[in-house]
Amino acid sequence: MTTMTMTADHATDRLEDHDVKVLLLENIHTVGAEFLRGKGYQVETRDGALSEDELIEAIQGVHLLGIRSTTYVTERVLAAAPDLLAIGAFCIGTNQIDLQAASKRGVTVFNAPYSNTRSVVELAIAEIISLARRLHEKSTDMHAGIWNKSAAGSHEIRGRTLGIVGYGNIGSQLSVIAEALGLRVIFYDLDDKLALGNARKCATLEELLAEADVVSLHVDGRPGNAGIFGDEQLSLMKPRSLFLNLSRGITTDTAALRRHIESGHIAGAAVDVFPIEPKRQGDEFESDLRGLKNVILTPHVGGSTEEAQQDIGRFVASKLRAYIAFGNTSLSVNLPEITMSADPQRHRVTHVHANAPGVLATINGILGDHGVNIEAQSLATKGELGYVITDVSAEVGVDVLSELAGLPESVRLRQIS
Repeated sequence: MTTMTMTADHATDRLEDHDVKVLLLENIHTVGAEFLRGKGYQVETRDGALSEDELIEAIQGVHLLGIRSTTYVTERVLAAAPDLLAIGAFCIGTNQIDLQAASKRGVTVFNAPYSNTRSVVELAIAEIISLARRLHEKSTDMHAGIWNKSAAGSHEIRGRTLGIVGYGNIGSQLSVIAEALGLRVIFYDLDDKLALGNARKCATLEELLAEADVVSLHVDGRPGNAGIFGDEQLSLMKPRSLFLNLSRGITTDTAALRRHIESGHIAGAAVDVFPIEPKRQGDEFESDLRGLKNVILTPHVGGSTEEAQQDIGRFVASKLRAYIAFGNTSLSVNLPEITMSADPQRHRVTHVHANAPGVLATINGILGDHGVNIEAQSLATKGELGYVITDVSAEVGVDVLSELAGLPESVRLRQIS
């Protein structure tokens, strides 16, 4: 595969497979690196996350960047990475990436919206049972040499009410499995979601908090979800209820949660995500929730099972490869989605542009004026961006590409041979 990338103010030489440079951070599963190396790409892997300055230094000349949840790809990083074509978030969330800045530069972003759903759900179920039975507390006592064989405060989950805040891929699957275990399920979501099984949608969050014996958060990292669970919401929960956050650290006021646990209003909690998380293995972890009884703290491992990480590594790496090799953007987070099968007898031109009237006609007019025959074409738009893939019968000359790249609406242009 050969590709040429151009923008109005930047162009690269022809990019063969062996020229494609990939940087994978944060212990992304080796299956992703192996897949990309198998395509001939130059792959560098690093264990931890990088700071903004460190990432700017490391990303020079990189075409594909792979991260998880702790590395932040900011406007400043993107401005310093003219060769960057795509970012793979090897996780569900993409709030750590400035999507607007990426879109402005024609950098497509992929994530793994489904691959670790089961892993997060299983952890939630395990923690609900552990908290209800106070297993973590009893295990801690046993390790300290204390034998405390008592049923006090230990309950079955059957017949109790689980309130799910956020009924997306994870929340809805948790709903099904929880119901199979005998829990009554209610949920609250800003969007109109179809209730699965016997689950019931609550009209308000307050309604859910008043009824639930267990509250589990499964929302995304959009700015509007910051601080949605604070002292007011915790106060509205049923006395001696349980609280879980396996979604985003920004959602929960941990200091308020500590106060409610210490007062006895909340009987226990399980938290997997935190407002500030260490960047590297072995760094000290600080939290208001340390040292509390019947509180399970885990280091953002909801999706960290071998099965999930293998699936994520394979899925996101294949999306990055499909974009580099064919221009396909299926399941892109920020660019319009197009998938076109490749024909080895054709050459392909991909064009990210401002979503303005007449751009496609202008592109085709330029190609026609230069005698370029269009064999197949697909256009999609998303918000302020348009994206068109055009297959042509012969290689397009640099003069034609330069004219296309110079259009005022052009964001990024690539020729793939």
